[in-house]
Amino acid sequence: MWEERAERARRDIAALAASGTSLADLYASALAVVQRTVPFEQGCWAGVDPDTLVMTSITNWKPWPVGERDFQEYSARFAESEYTGNEPNTFTQLLRRPLPVARMSDAPHREVAGSVRINELLKPQGLEHELRAAFRVDDACWGVGSIFRDAGRDFTDREVEFLGAVTATLAAATRIAVRAAHPQVPAAVGPVIVIAGRDGGLQAATPAAVSWLAEVEDAEPGRFSMTLYSVVAQAHAAASGTARARMRDAGSNWVVLQASRLITGNDPEQMVVTVVPATTHDLASLLLAAYGVTAREREICLEVIAGHPTAEIAHHLFISPHTVHDHLKSLYGKVGVGSRGELVARLVV
Repeated sequence: MWEERAERARRDIAALAASGTSLADLYASALAVVQRTVPFEQGCWAGVDPDTLVMTSITNWKPWPVGERDFQEYSARFAESEYTGNEPNTFTQLLRRPLPVARMSDAPHREVAGSVRINELLKPQGLEHELRAAFRVDDACWGVGSIFRDAGRDFTDREVEFLGAVTATLAAATRIAVRAAHPQVPAAVGPVIVIAGRDGGLQAATPAAVSWLAEVEDAEPGRFSMTLYSVVAQAHAAASGTARARMRDAGSNWVVLQASRLITGNDPEQMVVTVVPATTHDLASLLLAAYGVTAREREICLEVIAGHPTAEIAHHLFISPHTVHDHLKSLYGKVGVGSRGELVARLVV
């Protein structure tokens, strides 16, 4: 019975992805699919950059019962605990497991007792039980999510298995949403630069950044704040002092968000966050991953985008021209094109 439910859910999620819906709408509908079999009071799913796990799209099952100001603090503390704290069942930890799903009640009691996420963020909202998962396919994570219950019954083993049975489908659906084409509007004019504090709070911004932020918040309230908190928290945790993520802005343009620790000024905890248009390499690499290409196919495709003919590609990669053609044929099939020109247009135009 449970396997039949999981199979039905996988079919429903795949159909949602095939409809060409946005990632936010996909997750909202997929949460409803999961809710039919695994009831919950609250849920929060996020698309992530597969290279960095920075959250770039947030979908809540229903609004969190906190005011706007409290929600900003809530989001900042969540990002800090997820990326820099010593929390049980972080999404990074889940990705090290064969099945990237975890129930909070299965974590060691000492870890649960010391969890900021559980004791300071969820319990004050009346949420006692958590089931979370990473959406992984082909060894890459494309999304993460948690569902929560109040002080009643915990999630059962069958419910844990059910969510685990649909995570790969959710990842594949996320890849389809990422690579879907959307009408674009002109990008922001001028440098988009933000100065953020330790918690990701906005301290200063350029005029172009103010306009860009307003457009993103109008389109998806709270989305950029969570992304900002996430990339700042990850930069603080990184030895290099930097972190980055690729995301769509309010006009569906692909941009790269990068946080870097400042080394001068009165506040050593400050971060400078820049938003720039994604380079051809940034965008092509993301979309090729979303199409599920192999490492060698990716190398050949980047050579094609650079304008190199078959003979040069074969020379650069130490393979035969015949092998290059075989890989290109496989690439065309995965991306759904019939020529080099169409391949380049699909990935960078």
